Amino acid sequence: MKKWIGAFRLRTLPLALASIGMGTFLAAAAGHFNGTVFALCALTTILLQVLSNLANDYGDSIHGADSDDRQGPKRAVQSGAITKKAMFRALVVFSVLSLLSGAALAYVALEDFGTVFWFFVGLGVLAVIAAITYTAGYRPYGYAGLGDISVLIFFGFVATIGAAYLYEPVIHWDYILPALSTGLFSVAVLNVNNIRDIESDKKAGKMSIPVRIGRPAAVFYHFALLTVGFGCALIYVGLNYSSPWQLLFVLCLPLLLKNAKATLVKTKAAELDPYLKQMALTTLLFVILFGVGQLI
Repeated sequence: MKKWIGAFRLRTLPLALASIGMGTFLAAAAGHFNGTVFALCALTTILLQVLSNLANDYGDSIHGADSDDRQGPKRAVQSGAITKKAMFRALVVFSVLSLLSGAALAYVALEDFGTVFWFFVGLGVLAVIAAITYTAGYRPYGYAGLGDISVLIFFGFVATIGAAYLYEPVIHWDYILPALSTGLFSVAVLNVNNIRDIESDKKAGKMSIPVRIGRPAAVFYHFALLTVGFGCALIYVGLNYSSPWQLLFVLCLPLLLKNAKATLVKTKAAELDPYLKQMALTTLLFVILFGVGQLI
């Protein structure tokens, strides 16, 4: 069981919870909250995140990114702790569980099997496909440098705006701004990972953004992700200002600056690796402070 828990990569789960957490806080601030919907949102996003982690482990092992040249934590398939066959079976199991949980979430929130229900089921299918084909499959899009766009779409727009809609079936267009914040911060987590693995990814032919543009430009890109993400939150508060408590998330600024500085000065993979977890936890803290500020 320990090897499977390691493969689940629990340190990535705060990031998944942050995305649906933002949508939940926005809905709650508008007077809409449902405990059952929140529980199913959390369960679905955790299952999808674990599925993505397992697929990443499986795909990178097959395509060579998880070779001995990789300096990050050893993966389960690469190290031989879990066989490829067992990992493939786990992908099937978590794909089914994710879809069942997502369908239950849509039904409980919408209370019918209408068009919107099937729209959300379709989003769930796309999320499962995106999780698996990031590094697995014949032509994984992560190897083409498209992972950042996928993370922005699913961790930003789909998770945040989609979760908010399940509490209150209305589209609030200004929610795009906090959705961009969580989406861009999530991309920043991926960018730290890709900067860390730049050399091994280059050898494996994984053309991530840092591999394509080089480390100095990737560090600038990281600063831009954090700056724009933070700026979107400020703009949202400016458009909906009612209390100085809404700026509570500003307390996260030193942690964001610390993460940005790490990509600049931490040139060894082992030194940079802890900042994946730090950025994920910072994103969750940002969402909590932002949300509490909206509720007070």
